[in-house]
Amino acid sequence: MVGSHLTLVLLCILGIASARIEDVKQLRDINVEDINTDNYQRMMKMRHLAIEFFDYYKNITATDLILPGTRLPNLQDLQCLAEVAQLTQALQSGSLWALRMIDSWGRLPAGLLYGNTRDLGNFDECIRVNQEIALTGQTIRGKYCFANLVSVSLLRVRTAVCFPSACTADHMDTLLRQLYQRLLNIELNANSRLVDEGTCQTSEKEPLDGLAIFTVNISFHHFSTLIGVLLGILLLCTLYDYFLCEDQKNMPVIVKIFSARVNSRELFRIVDSKTNPNVIDCLHGIRCMSLIWVVFGHDYALVAIGPNINIVDFLPWMKSAFSMFIVHGLFSVDTFFFLSGLLVVLVAMRAVEKSKGRINVPLMYLHRYLRLTPMVGLAICAYMSILPILGTGPLFKSFAATNSNSCKETWFWTLLYLQNYVVPEKLCLEHSWYLSVDMQMYLFAPFLIMALYKWGKKAVAVIVVLTLLLAGCLFSMMVIKGYSINSGNHMDKIYFATHTRASPWAIGLLFGYFLHVNRGKSFKLNQLTVWAGWISCLALIFASLFGLYPYAANGYSLPILNEAFYVTLTRISWPIALVWVVFACKYGYGGLANSFLSSPLWQPLSKLSYSAYIWHILIEQFNTYTSRTNTYFSDYQVMLRFWSDFGFSVLLAYGMYILVEAPTGGLQTWLLPSGKSKAKPKTLANEEASAPELEPKAVTVT
Repeated sequence: MVGSHLTLVLLCILGIASARIEDVKQLRDINVEDINTDNYQRMMKMRHLAIEFFDYYKNITATDLILPGTRLPNLQDLQCLAEVAQLTQALQSGSLWALRMIDSWGRLPAGLLYGNTRDLGNFDECIRVNQEIALTGQTIRGKYCFANLVSVSLLRVRTAVCFPSACTADHMDTLLRQLYQRLLNIELNANSRLVDEGTCQTSEKEPLDGLAIFTVNISFHHFSTLIGVLLGILLLCTLYDYFLCEDQKNMPVIVKIFSARVNSRELFRIVDSKTNPNVIDCLHGIRCMSLIWVVFGHDYALVAIGPNINIVDFLPWMKSAFSMFIVHGLFSVDTFFFLSGLLVVLVAMRAVEKSKGRINVPLMYLHRYLRLTPMVGLAICAYMSILPILGTGPLFKSFAATNSNSCKETWFWTLLYLQNYVVPEKLCLEHSWYLSVDMQMYLFAPFLIMALYKWGKKAVAVIVVLTLLLAGCLFSMMVIKGYSINSGNHMDKIYFATHTRASPWAIGLLFGYFLHVNRGKSFKLNQLTVWAGWISCLALIFASLFGLYPYAANGYSLPILNEAFYVTLTRISWPIALVWVVFACKYGYGGLANSFLSSPLWQPLSKLSYSAYIWHILIEQFNTYTSRTNTYFSDYQVMLRFWSDFGFSVLLAYGMYILVEAPTGGLQTWLLPSGKSKAKPKTLANEEASAPELEPKAVTVT
């Protein structure tokens, strides 16, 4: 039982619908005695639904579309009636276009009792029907829709239908309702719809009102113009760099900022910690592994809501030990918060000491805002103007409309980094809640840093008490108000809220202060202490990952008190485990872990991590919702899917890095005061402003 709840947690992280998980829950609750064998057997005896439909309505009349005594037929009714009549006549004469329309219909899904509850039919075959009728001058176009079939047991079964485009969802609903009642001899609920217009699509774009046309055209025009200008500048500067600039040291500043050659060289430049003792190499590996964990977990969440033919296989999967790695992918977010707090204090404390206690707070905020916002703003524009026209498919319309509309309504709050509190139910960029949490914690960073600089250990004690109070607040909310992370209704209270996510960030802040205070020192630990550190670290990691495994494996429900203890304590134990990992790797006690995490191969990906984080979800969603056929769920299939999604995400991240991220960072360094010479602009460096946990630069401490 908990297994299904934990998978729902992963879906709620993305803010996506949990319809497929509801099917899993329904399958879980099915008993043999629940199955209405009469309904099931009657459905199994049905011929292809399209054949049944057109055989039943071969002599369709207006009374089939409109119940007698309800209302008079209108022009839309008569047009639908005429096109259906033309279609039935064409079927009788064997016209190829008519046969294609019925061939595109879905069937009763095979393997229904195994969890295959959707048949997508053939989307492209349906919408490509565009037949002109010579005698009448009519043009019949195909209209693809999803239709609900009569439920078998507790499952909602859906299939694809293809009607003439003149017919509305109401027409289809009326016709299919009568057909089901005759074939299955059951009375259908009048309040439940069989066909929803939101699932219907044709090859023609839906007409927009004047305001919508203006908005779409303006946003698309601005987006395409901006990309075109950036590409033009990048191309010119790169060509100048290659062919006209003989001395790289005397290259014009603007060329250095926008040249793809310069930025690519900087991206793939490996920093050797032996020549730069201020580099903490292992942070690159930790950042990259966390990014991979995020992408992998999001793939599982999206596959879970896809048109899988084997939903019942989710049940044993959710009871497996491996599922704990996926379900608890949320710890990767805590890792990013930990790194964010660590970087903030390492960078800012050194700047404060150099300036003898002075800190330019507005400039610090400006650097952070300009560091994050250009990429976020570009992604918002892409979701609003590019995504709706980017793809097609039976599942794509509702997905694109939902995301585009959310961005149109909440883009302002997203750019202000307040969406996690103001509009948590309509997030534009579903993973952007994390950026708002990080930005809001960053607002407090200057005051905490100044407190650490002036009062040292006393400030540390205050931050520790504050961290414990915030943890207690989270615990109290869950126990007293019954907020559960297993419920999508409470995600805004205990998952998206900054005050409930601050513990890992604060622990990273304190550890960064420890590293700063002890800079230049070496720690001599005996073998017993090192072993104790690693055993304690691994114990915390495995307790966080597998603490709930007995519940999941045995199907027990998790009491709210137990859940409150687990959620609260793991948000402290996980970053504490990371403290030891970073400490051990930095001071020579990392062994194999340090060799892996500190590999120079991580550095380029680490620099791309912010761009990859912003854009990976678009790649994953696009690949999910442009599916034309049903999929099969297994760990191996998701792994195959991950490598394609991750590969395209990295490629897109590289393009956005040299097009947007590196140039905007270079412009900041050049134009904004930072205490550096303007002769050598770079992308925003750690010395100038603390970057988010996904900061793609080497971490330096003195």
